[in-house]
Amino acid sequence: MAIATFRFHGELADFLARERRSIEFDHSCARAATVKHAVESLGVPHTEVGRLLVNGGPATLSRIVREGDAIEVFPPATECAAGDEAPHFVADAHLGGLARFLRMLGFDTLYANTITDREILELAARERRIVLTRDRELLKCREMMRGCFVHAKKPEAQLREIAGRYGLERYMRPFTLCLHCNLPLEAIERNAVRERVPGRIAERYAQFAHCRGCQRIYWEGSHWARMREMLDACLFPRDPVGPGQ
Repeated sequence: MAIATFRFHGELADFLARERRSIEFDHSCARAATVKHAVESLGVPHTEVGRLLVNGGPATLSRIVREGDAIEVFPPATECAAGDEAPHFVADAHLGGLARFLRMLGFDTLYANTITDREILELAARERRIVLTRDRELLKCREMMRGCFVHAKKPEAQLREIAGRYGLERYMRPFTLCLHCNLPLEAIERNAVRERVPGRIAERYAQFAHCRGCQRIYWEGSHWARMREMLDACLFPRDPVGPGQ
């Protein structure tokens, strides 16, 4: 066994036993254990680890823990996608509200309330998606490459949390995806939708879009304005809201 001193900063303390939060503490690590194994044994998924310091110097999760090591663990900074490509997500079965908000903003987000952990891992690996979940054990899976533990409980606060972590503002393309199918919306002529929307809608609005998957029709009506206001309130709140709200 190797005894090392650990300190977890910021929101990482939420994963720890209450008596270990915001303090330095000693922890016995198995022989030849890596920092990854050590922090996960303490309850912190490896996906939630940003900067690491061991004995005051930068380190990686693959470093072997040695007797007397002083290990500091910091949460991740804003993670920007490579180049100009917006991040793609897959949300677990408990994050339907967050998935809908992300789709409103134009982010490709897979979601189904019947999706299994195995399906999530396979989708994430095959399509290079970021996993969004409140299941810390899922994030500890060896196959997990990119994931995020969602601390907040309400969808509005969850969206604000994800937007901050992944710098979503620069990639937003609101109302370009179907909220139900996650497919791109396509423009459609007003004459083609006259029999599929209320008469007053067809007369009042000139621009429409539709989803080839579910055949839903979209237009910029009062509901569009309400959704826009709601998204603005989520992303740019006037008063700070804690992650648990």
